Amino acid sequence: MRGENGGNGAARERPAPRGRWPKGLRLSPRSAGRQSARPDDPLSPGRFALRLPRTRRVQRRLVQGVVAACVLALVPATWMRLEAGDRVGTTAEAPAREVAVVFGAGLWKGRPTPYLAHRLDAAAELYRTGKVKVVLVTGDNSRVEYDEPDAMRTYLTGRGVPDERIVSDYAGFDSWDSCVRAKKIFGVDRAVLVSQGFHIHRAVTLCRSAGIDAYGVGVDEPRDATWYYGGARELAASGKAALDALLRPDPRFLGPEERGVSEALAAGTR
Repeated sequence: MRGENGGNGAARERPAPRGRWPKGLRLSPRSAGRQSARPDDPLSPGRFALRLPRTRRVQRRLVQGVVAACVLALVPATWMRLEAGDRVGTTAEAPAREVAVVFGAGLWKGRPTPYLAHRLDAAAELYRTGKVKVVLVTGDNSRVEYDEPDAMRTYLTGRGVPDERIVSDYAGFDSWDSCVRAKKIFGVDRAVLVSQGFHIHRAVTLCRSAGIDAYGVGVDEPRDATWYYGGARELAASGKAALDALLRPDPRFLGPEERGVSEALAAGTR
């Protein structure tokens, strides 16, 4: 009597499906006899177990690879700290310059985030103490509903900085773009840069690479989750910044020269 599968009393063995399982994954002895709730999902929980290399040689190479990757990630950030050198300090230590440049740091419901507000507070203090005469706010306005520079302007005027002493750069999409545009579009040659401590060394290095004699004011922040996130993000951003400083690409949007800074300075002398 023939079996159900057409064999002579016994089911034929089906060849194992080829290319079904991800390369490098093996069935563990504990899970080999189980059926997955979704047999079409090769990554179902309990179906597989990843096996780490057991030989010390392979383990040692993995550790060496991780260490090398960490070192490579730290090299650009370390270089930028050395490049900025003693050009970073507090608002009290900042030299007198005509222009302060404040980098955008995000909005929340149309208003500056706490980190951006702290940058603007420092810029307002620089203006009140006579360290700077004009504040250039540079940020993202790539969407109609998102306008960092105008939100920064509103905040500064509320802190006593006259509107005519504030200049807006609406295409400061990242730190390199802001530095290049400050130099090429607004004609800034010397400036005090304002940002958080974890970012200011990168900002100073990039603006110096763009041709600006820059001094950085690092705003202090509590060591909260946002601060640690910013520090970790800075390691990733430093690699791109190093390439920008080396290759000096044009910003995403350059545009024609603007006389906002020179006109604001001239208005202050009248």
